[in-house]
Amino acid sequence: MLDKFLDYLLTEQRYSPHTIASYHRDLQDFTHFHFEKEAQCNIISAEKIHIRNFIFHCGEIGLSKRTINRKLSAFRSFYNFLLKINEIESSPVENLKSLKVFSEKQIPYSEEEMENLQKLWTIEEVPMLEILILETLYQTGMRKAELCNLLLKNVDFANSKLKIIGKGNKERIVPISKELNSSLKKFLNYRKPASSEIENFFINKKGKKMNEKFVYRVVNKYLSLVTLKKKKNPHSLRHSFATHLLENGAKIQEVKKLMGHASLVSTQVYTDANIEQLKKVFNKAHPRAKLKKDIL
Repeated sequence: MLDKFLDYLLTEQRYSPHTIASYHRDLQDFTHFHFEKEAQCNIISAEKIHIRNFIFHCGEIGLSKRTINRKLSAFRSFYNFLLKINEIESSPVENLKSLKVFSEKQIPYSEEEMENLQKLWTIEEVPMLEILILETLYQTGMRKAELCNLLLKNVDFANSKLKIIGKGNKERIVPISKELNSSLKKFLNYRKPASSEIENFFINKKGKKMNEKFVYRVVNKYLSLVTLKKKKNPHSLRHSFATHLLENGAKIQEVKKLMGHASLVSTQVYTDANIEQLKKVFNKAHPRAKLKKDIL
């Protein structure tokens, strides 16, 4: 039944592979817990008290409220699926509320910190791939999963733009500077995929798809050299991308498009006319673009 549920998320709900993998782990964790406490490995017949006990257990072992809420989200999706196919008559998660989470304020890096980051590879030898990870994240506002999943065919060198596959497999187009475009071209000549079947643009030294943990380590490593801010992760670069655009006069509607926020529109595949407008926004507002005239 779990396999059917995961297939449903992929084919009908079009959830991202990352979300599906997370939900899979969450349901497996609950299955193991249910077996230990109730000597049952079938969570289809689990009751509300069993869900409550598991949530309490998660809190006891120190899981964050956000993680616990994601597990609740996985359970809601799973039991709603079972309701849909008439496998159960009621959901044990019904009326279970998510834990209250107070958002921690995101503090973006300053433009000076980002310039200092760029200066690093002028004074010391930094691998090409690591430079591209940092610059692509900052210049496009990509999520780390989107960076790892960027396909070679979706890098449009001729028009200086990327097609990014975001959450829910929604597509968006993001313009890039000529400088970044040139750097990506150099990497294209440098990369050596281990197999002709590898479609991803970013690959590691072994010629395999780059993973998210590596991206996090790279970002954390170099940001630690230029900032004292607590958070040094890919999402902070994404946040800085949006903040710097807004601070330099970009309209929030255009920034939302570049960020790929689902709340803006249901379909995020842009026409050439939209791309030209986004290029103008990028040229006018992004700190990297302002260094040159008409870089796109």
